[in-house]
Amino acid sequence: QHATMRSTMRRIGEDIFKGIVSKGNPHSSSEQSTESKSKSAAFFKSLCMPLRFLSTLIVLKTVKQVDYLAQAFESLRVDLKTDEGKALFLEYQCVPVILSHLKISSTSLLSSALDGFLQMTMESGSLQPFLEACSNESFFRTCSALLRSSKLDIAVLEKLCVILQKLSRIKSNKKMFELFGLHRMFQELRRTIDPGHTFLCINLNSILLNLEFLRSNSLDSSLST
Repeated sequence: QHATMRSTMRRIGEDIFKGIVSKGNPHSSSEQSTESKSKSAAFFKSLCMPLRFLSTLIVLKTVKQVDYLAQAFESLRVDLKTDEGKALFLEYQCVPVILSHLKISSTSLLSSALDGFLQMTMESGSLQPFLEACSNESFFRTCSALLRSSKLDIAVLEKLCVILQKLSRIKSNKKMFELFGLHRMFQELRRTIDPGHTFLCINLNSILLNLEFLRSNSLDSSLST
C-alpha cells in the first residue's frame, strides 16, 4: 500500500514538472481540436510565483529523477533571490523538504540543495525566521552527518559553514553544536585545513568565536602567521 502511494505521488510530481497537455474535445472541429491540444497546464514553469514555488516543492518532495530535481533546485534558487520567494519559503515551511536532500549519497544534488539555504541566509527580513526554522535537532543532526563524511568537497564544506556560521550567532544554538559534536569537528578542521582556503578558515574562526571555543587573541595569532 505504501509502495502504491509513493508511486502515485511520484507520478503526480512528474506531471507537475512536465505540465499536463489537454487532449481536446473529440467532437470539436479539426481546427478547434488542434488549438485545444496545444494548451497545457504549466505548474512548475508557471509565471505565477506562488504556483511555481509550490510546484517546485512538490517536485522536490516526490520525484526521484536527478535531472528533474536539479532543475527544481535551480528554479528554487532563482526564486529565493526575491523577497516574495523568501516569504513563500517560510510560509510553506520548506526547511525539512530541502533537508531531506542533504545526503552525502546525493553528491550531485548536495551543492544545489545548499544553494537554496544560502539564498535564505542573505540579509533580509526573512533571515531570522529562517535561522529559527533551522535551529532544531533534525537540522544539526543532518549537518553533523555531512561533516563526518570524508567525501565532502571543499566547495560544499564552505557552503555548509556559511549557514552554520549564521546559526552560531544565536546563543541558544550553542547546545545544538555541542550535542552533535560540531564544535569538535570545527576545531579539528581549523587545525588541519589548508590555510589557503581563506574563506573557509574565516568562517571556521567565526563559528568557534561565536561558540566561545576560540579566544580573540588566539585568532589574532593565527591570522598573523
